[in-house]
Amino acid sequence: MTIAKNTVVSVNYHLSSKFENEAEELVEQTSTDRPFVFLYGSGGIIPKFEQELAGKKVGDKFDFKVDAENGYGMYNEEYVAEIPKEAFFIEGQFDETQISVGKEVPMMDAEGNQMYGLVLEVADKHVAMDFNHPLAGHDLHFVGEVLDVRAATAEELDHGHVHGEHGHHH
Repeated sequence: MTIAKNTVVSVNYHLSSKFENEAEELVEQTSTDRPFVFLYGSGGIIPKFEQELAGKKVGDKFDFKVDAENGYGMYNEEYVAEIPKEAFFIEGQFDETQISVGKEVPMMDAEGNQMYGLVLEVADKHVAMDFNHPLAGHDLHFVGEVLDVRAATAEELDHGHVHGEHGHHH
């Protein structure tokens, strides 16, 4: 079976990234016992990643790059915000354990969408946070192998994600 829309794909890869003129650096590595499993065509992953895997079958190897624009987008300074420190008070006290430089914190925007912000600075009156994806502005390099391809079940198609081993469990 080849990778196409409505197939469940299991791949083993290592992902490295390169930001501007820096050296390429390993970001993530899967394994054969902990592969990346996804529903092809469901829109949950980088489109270029899917395009590069189209038509491949079990045992096929891959080695491709995705530029920053087609990956997680370009770094945007407008996604760095200063939030009043009071927003992080719990029972009148600033939450120092959860809100410290370098921590990634779950937040919600005005429409109730969840996102993550990286704490850049804790000042007297505000907390500076970066809401860019951690790989924004990075070129991505995927090297790996297709481990399995199977038809998605009706339930997986209905739910829009993989069930079972390495997938979502209800």
